[in-house]
Amino acid sequence: MAVRSINDVSLGVPAGNWRWAALGFVVLALMAAILAVFVPALSQWAGVALLLGIAVVAGLILFSLFMKKTLSGSDARRVAEAAAHANVAWAITAEDGAVTDCNDVYRRMSGSDSGPLAAPELALAGESSAAVLYRLTKAAAEKTAREESVAVAPGLELVAAVRPMGDGQTVWWFTPRLAPGKRAPVKAEAPPVGDVFRDAPMGVAFVDAGGRLIDCNALFKTFFASAGVVAGRVLGELVEGADRERAGELIARAAQGQTGMGAVELRAAGHGERMGELFANPMPGGRAVLYLLDVSEQKALETKFAQSQKMQAVGQLAGGVAHDFNNLLTVIIGNCEFLLMRHQAGDPSFKEINDIHQNALRAATLVGQLLAFSRKQTMQPKVLAVREVVGELALMLRRLLREGVDLKLEHCSEPWFVHADETQLSNAIINLVVNARDAMPGGGTVTIRTANETAAAPVALGTAIMPAGDYVRIEVADTGTGIAKEHLGKIFDPFFTTKPVGQGTGLGLATVYGIVKQTGGFITVDSELGKGTTFRIYLPRHRPDESAVVQEPERASPRDVTGQDTILLVEDEEAVRSFAARALRMRGYNVIEASGGEEALEQVKKAKAPIHLLITDVVMPNMDGPTLVRAVKRIRPEMAVIFMSGYAEEAFRRNDEKAEDLYFLPKPFGLKQLAAKVKEVLSGTPPTKRAGNAE
Repeated sequence: MAVRSINDVSLGVPAGNWRWAALGFVVLALMAAILAVFVPALSQWAGVALLLGIAVVAGLILFSLFMKKTLSGSDARRVAEAAAHANVAWAITAEDGAVTDCNDVYRRMSGSDSGPLAAPELALAGESSAAVLYRLTKAAAEKTAREESVAVAPGLELVAAVRPMGDGQTVWWFTPRLAPGKRAPVKAEAPPVGDVFRDAPMGVAFVDAGGRLIDCNALFKTFFASAGVVAGRVLGELVEGADRERAGELIARAAQGQTGMGAVELRAAGHGERMGELFANPMPGGRAVLYLLDVSEQKALETKFAQSQKMQAVGQLAGGVAHDFNNLLTVIIGNCEFLLMRHQAGDPSFKEINDIHQNALRAATLVGQLLAFSRKQTMQPKVLAVREVVGELALMLRRLLREGVDLKLEHCSEPWFVHADETQLSNAIINLVVNARDAMPGGGTVTIRTANETAAAPVALGTAIMPAGDYVRIEVADTGTGIAKEHLGKIFDPFFTTKPVGQGTGLGLATVYGIVKQTGGFITVDSELGKGTTFRIYLPRHRPDESAVVQEPERASPRDVTGQDTILLVEDEEAVRSFAARALRMRGYNVIEASGGEEALEQVKKAKAPIHLLITDVVMPNMDGPTLVRAVKRIRPEMAVIFMSGYAEEAFRRNDEKAEDLYFLPKPFGLKQLAAKVKEVLSGTPPTKRAGNAE
C-alpha cells in the first residue's frame, strides 16, 4: 500500500490559499476574545469583531466540508488509475449511446481490442442476453438505474448495471459472479476456461495427469455430445475403444512436460463418423491443455475421393483386361462353333465341346459386366420413356421373383424422356430387382417408382456431385434385410458381395453403377438393417427440342448378298483374324486379310476390283481403326465399315460420328453374329446410332 506524505493531508480544512485565509480569521477571532475579557471598555467593538470572526470561520468550515465532497487532483488520478485496471468491465456512454470511455476489460469483452468501441448493447452475444441488454439500454435512455444478470456458463453469471451520471452520461458495469446456490465447477487452483478459450473456433479443455476433465468449452462438449456430459469424466471414456490408448499416452506425456507432440486422431464414442485431431500441451501442476479439431467433414471428403480414385483405377484395369479377354473368347467361341458343326448331339465329344462353348459364353457375360462397370461399353442410346421401359420389363421381372415376393409399380403422371441405351438400362433395373429379391428370403415387396425431379442446386450423391438440372428418378426399393452401414461404401465395388460363396459374382451392382455413369446419370443408396434398401437412379432429362431430328436417307430394299461381295478384314490378332476370315469364306465371301492399318490401306490403294465392306479392329499398333477408316473414306467414300472391338475405347469415340455406314460388332462374337452383321450391312440396313462411353 502506498504511503501518503504529510503535505497531502488536509486535516479537515481547505487546501492552498483558503487554508491561510481560514487561519487569519481564526487569529482575529482569538484577539477579539482577549480584548473582550481584559479590556471591557472596548468590548462592544470586540464583540462585533468576535461575532464576525466566528461567522467567517463557520463559513470557511462549511465551505471546507462542501469541498470534501470532491477529490484532490492526486486522489482523482489514483481513482481513475484504479478504475482503468479493475477486473470489472466498465464503460461510459454519451446521451446518444456511443462509448466515450472504458477500460481494457470492456474492450476484451466486447471484442474491441483494435477496432472501434462496441456499444454496450452489442457487448454480449447470444439470444439469452438480448432481452437483458434491451432493458438496460432502455433504462440508460430514461436516465434510471437498473441491474440485471445473465447466465454465461453453468454456475456463472454476469451482473450488468447502468447508473446515470449528472452530466447526461451513463456508466455501465459488468461484474462476474457465481450463480446463487452454485459452487464453482473447478477448484480454486484449477485453470478455468477463459473468455478467449470459451469462444475459440476449436475444442479446448484442461485435464489432470490422469486425463480427467477439469473444464472445457462448448465446442469440446459438442464434439462428445453423444457420450453425455463431459465435465469430471476421463477423456478415455468419451472416445472409441481403439483410440483410448493413444489419447491417454498423449495426455500423460504432456502432463510430464513434453512439448511439440503431433496430433492424435480419435473418434467420439457412439458416433464413429465424428473424427477429431487432439493436440496436448503441458501446464503447471502436472496438468495439460487439450485442443480438439473436428475433422469429420475433411475425413469424409478424403474417403469419398479415395473411393472415387479406386473405382476409376479398377475401371481402367477392367477395360484393359477385357480387351485381351474378348479376343481370346472370340477365338474360343468361334472354334467351338466350328467343332459343333462337325460333332452332332449324338457324338461322344459333343458334351465336352458344348460345355466349353457355354462356359465361354458365361465368361463373355462376365467380361461384359466388367466393361459396364468400367464404362467401356459401346452404348446405342435412343429417346426413351422410362415408364414404358419398366412396363415392358414387368412381366419378366415377376417371373424372376420367387413366391412370396410382390412387385409394385408406381409412376408419375407425365414422366420426362431420357436418352439412354434401352438394353443397358433394362439390365440395370433387372440387376437391382434380383438383388432386392435375394435380400428378402422370407418374402416381401419390391417397388419400382419413376418420377420427375428438379435439383435447384448441386447435390452430393455418394462420391459424386449431381449438377443442378432436371432428372428422371428411378427407385428400386425392397423390404428386406438391409445393408450394414460398414458395407454401404463398398457395394458398387467389383467382386464385393455379402452373399455366400457360389451365390454371387459381386458384379451386379458394379454393372449397374457403370451403366448409370456411362449414361450420364447418378446413383445413390439408402438402407437400414431390418427395414430394407432403396436404390435411386437419376438420369438427365432429354429435351427433344435440343437435338435436331436427323432424317435417315432413303435406302433401297434389302437384298440377299450372301457370298457375292469382297470384304477387307483388318485384325492384328492372328487367331481372331483367322477365325473370322474362315467364317466369312464359308459363307462364300471373297476375303482380303490385313494384319494392320498400313497394310490394309495399301490393299485399298492397289485394289482394282471394288471392295464392298471394311471390317476392322479399333485398337491396333501404329495405325488404329478410326485412322484407317478416315484414310479409306477419302479414297473409297462409298465403302461400308464395321468396327470390331472388345470395348469402346477413346480412339473409337474420336471417329467421325457424322459419317454414314458405320456399324459396330462387339467382341466376343460367334459365327452367327458375324454372318448376321455382315449380311445386315451389305444388304443396306441402316446402322443403329452408337455412342461411346460418355464420362
